[in-house]
Amino acid sequence: LGKLDILSIEDLIHEIYTVGANFKQANNFLWPFKLNNPTGGWRTRKFKHYVEGGDFGNREDKINALVRSMV
Repeated sequence: LGKLDILSIEDLIHEIYTVGANFKQANNFLWPFKLNNPTGGWRTRKFKHYVEGGDFGNREDKINALVRSMV
């Protein structure tokens, strides 16, 4: 992205937020994030809401641990 004059995170955010001339290249730069199933798998009943003991729904501050186990 340096050749497109996107040199920092701020430049990248600005390019995406303003849908600038290099939006497509900046957006494609972020594309490669592929998440797998979490290490150890999902719970047996994943269709229940998280607060009810399932995996579906808002995890609030526990989302980082889930994403870490999926990368």
